[in-house]
Amino acid sequence: MTERLGPGDEAPNFSLPTDTGDTLTLADLRGQKVVLYAYPAAMTPGCTKQACDFRDSLASLQAAGYQVVGISPDKPAKLAKFREHDALTFPLVSDEDKKVLTAYGAWGEKQSYGRTTTGVIRSTFVIDEKGNIERAMYNVKATGHVAKLRRDLGLD
Repeated sequence: MTERLGPGDEAPNFSLPTDTGDTLTLADLRGQKVVLYAYPAAMTPGCTKQACDFRDSLASLQAAGYQVVGISPDKPAKLAKFREHDALTFPLVSDEDKKVLTAYGAWGEKQSYGRTTTGVIRSTFVIDEKGNIERAMYNVKATGHVAKLRRDLGLD
């Protein structure tokens, strides 16, 4: 079982390639609040719905001081297609070797349609300005999660 993070834990740092060919490092976002969400695969129905929900809520999240970053094991080129296809306006980072996903407890065994599989555990992490976990939510639903997050953060 992958170790899960909780409030007060230090968020594991990362330096990963993005959908634009740049590199994004968590340390670069220090001083800002970050919503890091882990999703299984770009361009799939659930992941598309979740990404579009984040896109559609981005202005209010940013107005409250949050930066949104999506993370998946997809290659940067696939992430670029995902961004372009769905007009996503926040960074997507590629964790092909799954080390960062594992460090966050978002890679491991999960139940899928009654079967145990290994893969990305759909998760969302709210990281404070100092780089500590404020909230760690595992096994979230693709649909409705962003609305719940907004309520939990007091934005609605």
